[in-house]
Amino acid sequence: MRFMLLMYPGPGFDEPFDEAEMPVEAVEEMDNFNKRLSDAGKLLSVDGLHHSSEGAIVSFRNKNKKAVVIDGPFSESKEVLGGYWIIQADSLQEAIDWASQVPVGGTEQIEVRRIQEFDELPQEAQDAAPFERSVATQS
Repeated sequence: MRFMLLMYPGPGFDEPFDEAEMPVEAVEEMDNFNKRLSDAGKLLSVDGLHHSSEGAIVSFRNKNKKAVVIDGPFSESKEVLGGYWIIQADSLQEAIDWASQVPVGGTEQIEVRRIQEFDELPQEAQDAAPFERSVATQS
């Protein structure tokens, strides 16, 4: 099973990396954690995200269902997504165990979510999505 671990760093994170206080030790700790995940054969992907001022939200939360673009930064957001891991795990508990080992400073939250596999969809949904089937069989 694949799981996504979503890192919400907490208050004060959402500033450009060149302005953020990032102790070298913290970067080394995270690198060591990522290497342990990789050495265990669990790491499929890992990335950090740029400051929200370099992003946008495309919202359809209106009565017309029309795209409304909200440019970053997202100051009204309580939590800003800082990065993610995609891992392979045998169970939700194993994914939680890995998330519990992420080196932190004390303000972070990590959301653990199982990735929906194409073959888990109802057959009628699979039949209605031939492109997604072709993508799923490539991975």
